[in-house]
Amino acid sequence: MPRLTTIALLFTAPLLVASASAAPESKRGNADLKKYCTGDMLKFCGDLDPDSKEMDACFTKNRADLSENCRRAITAYEASGNK
Repeated sequence: MPRLTTIALLFTAPLLVASASAAPESKRGNADLKKYCTGDMLKFCGDLDPDSKEMDACFTKNRADLSENCRRAITAYEASGNK
């Protein structure tokens, strides 16, 4: 899997927002990606399917603007062999 393609995985376990609406649930990623990257996903790519190639492209495009914690979670996830 290409680098940064794994980031989309990230995010989107059901998180409750103040309005009680949940973010879309992803079948990819791990707890750290979901914890640290869900906000970035909603900010930059919220209208996309979290398991899509479009989500991967969105994270690649916005890599420099992602939060430091999200970038670190992505790096750790990739170093772990995507586990």
